[in-house]
Amino acid sequence: MIYGNSVLYDADALRRSAARSSVVRLRAPHASDGAAIWSLIQAQSSLDDNSLYCNLLQATHFAGTCALAEQDDRIVGWVSGYIPPKQPDTLFIWQVCVDPAAQGQGLGRKLVADILSRPDCRHVTMLECTITEDNEASWALFSSIARRLGAQLQQVEHFSRDDHFAGQHDSEFAVRIGPFDPESFTRLTGR
Repeated sequence: MIYGNSVLYDADALRRSAARSSVVRLRAPHASDGAAIWSLIQAQSSLDDNSLYCNLLQATHFAGTCALAEQDDRIVGWVSGYIPPKQPDTLFIWQVCVDPAAQGQGLGRKLVADILSRPDCRHVTMLECTITEDNEASWALFSSIARRLGAQLQQVEHFSRDDHFAGQHDSEFAVRIGPFDPESFTRLTGR
């Protein structure tokens, strides 16, 4: 029971509000970020686990196509990606992770834009990823990216639960966005 003028707040809403009040900085990762990236991903039960070693390799070998968001000296967002060897016009996004306290700021989209604006991606006109059917957050993110880029989004089942994951993981749908004009990346950073 509540007496007087007490007000109840959603704790996550308070954390998100506090997170918005400090500056978020986007940058390429360094080897020293590997453990913090791994910890951020581990804290999100909906994401597939990668090894710490995998995140170290992403933060070093693929630093040009990965990005993180820092706020108050803490990593609150991460996007890993790479350019497939036989597709120099394509950026494949491997994983997107945003701390719940930093959600609602468009960080996933801004991190993708940060990567696309780098010299490593100067020839990129296509964006690809895979998404499970029930991952509403990823569908919303990549649909938003396609809309903002003015590009078509295509999807097709790519890795099936039975044929590729031995029934241990939901099917992944290949998502392809593009072609788009590299000059349109700036449309990804606005609200």
